[in-house]
Amino acid sequence: MKTTPFTEKHIALGAKMHEFAGYNMPIEYSGIIDEHLTVCQGVGVFDVSHMGEFWVKGPKALAFLQKVTSNNVAVLTPGKIQYTCFPNDKGGIVDDLLVYQYEPEKYMLVVNAANIEKDWDWCVSHNTEGAELENASDHMAQLAVQGPKAILALQKLTDIDLSSIPYYTFKVGKFAGEENVIISNTGYTGAGGFELYFYPNVADTIWKAVFEAGEEFDIKPIGLGARDTLRLEMGFCLYGNDLDDTTSPIEAGLGWITKFIEGKEFINRPMLEKQKAEGVTRKLVGFEMVDRGIPRHGYELVNSDGEKIGIVTSGTMSPTRKIGIGMGYVKPEYGKAGTEICIDMRGRKLKAFVVKPPFRK
Repeated sequence: MKTTPFTEKHIALGAKMHEFAGYNMPIEYSGIIDEHLTVCQGVGVFDVSHMGEFWVKGPKALAFLQKVTSNNVAVLTPGKIQYTCFPNDKGGIVDDLLVYQYEPEKYMLVVNAANIEKDWDWCVSHNTEGAELENASDHMAQLAVQGPKAILALQKLTDIDLSSIPYYTFKVGKFAGEENVIISNTGYTGAGGFELYFYPNVADTIWKAVFEAGEEFDIKPIGLGARDTLRLEMGFCLYGNDLDDTTSPIEAGLGWITKFIEGKEFINRPMLEKQKAEGVTRKLVGFEMVDRGIPRHGYELVNSDGEKIGIVTSGTMSPTRKIGIGMGYVKPEYGKAGTEICIDMRGRKLKAFVVKPPFRK
């Protein structure tokens, strides 16, 4: 298994470790519920160094990104970030990702750990524009410091005014005495906070500084288990569950990152445009359980007559609500908020209602 610069620290701290996307990653430390609530109420630190980072540079960078991504990269200015996806040529999604505009002709793409190789091959094979591409995934480490008290802890370590970094923007500067640290605000938890990108050789320095700065706020390391429950309470999609090579951005409710503007001929635009105009045969929805039970990926969704209407893509017991919550694809007629649906849990038909995320109140 691959390691991150923090793997030995996770093991020394007693984390429950497991393979994820080829990496030896911490799943939990003190328990998923405790870690989830720590992030919602205080501050927690995720090692997300397994994520992939690609640089796209040069005069052809924008033309390349306008072709391979669904969102309108032309609206970005230096310091701005955009959520988008790589549409494939069959109506599905290669991956969802973030685009950072670092300089006018320099962008950083942040892709999912499980898809680094797939995404890199996709970008290289579709780079007919001649943009300069660099896979920097092995040369970058990342910590996500999340929670309402993250800003109080991190502000001690930089002269950059963290309150001047709104959602989906970033700044680059000195942090914990180290130069060229990217401080961004894109959070996958819905609890506020920042992501720090830096070179692996300064990882120890930054880890130590962050935990010392957060000590008065009871900062804790957080595993991937709570990262999943936190994103699900917000209704954020997870590639491999809610999105994959067969799900279109229109079906997934990502029409807002799919821009059919003049001059942007992105991959598979005609098919997605047709879906937007004519409608889809399924749509991704959120739901809350009425009956007691925990929905899981792969469970069938049925109507009151027991007829299959869809499938669960993500599900858990909400740590803040103490009820089962989930997301799944259903036939469009069952997609309206307030519609009653059922989850088939090993032959038991358990009642739920379609709701519009976030689930966290």
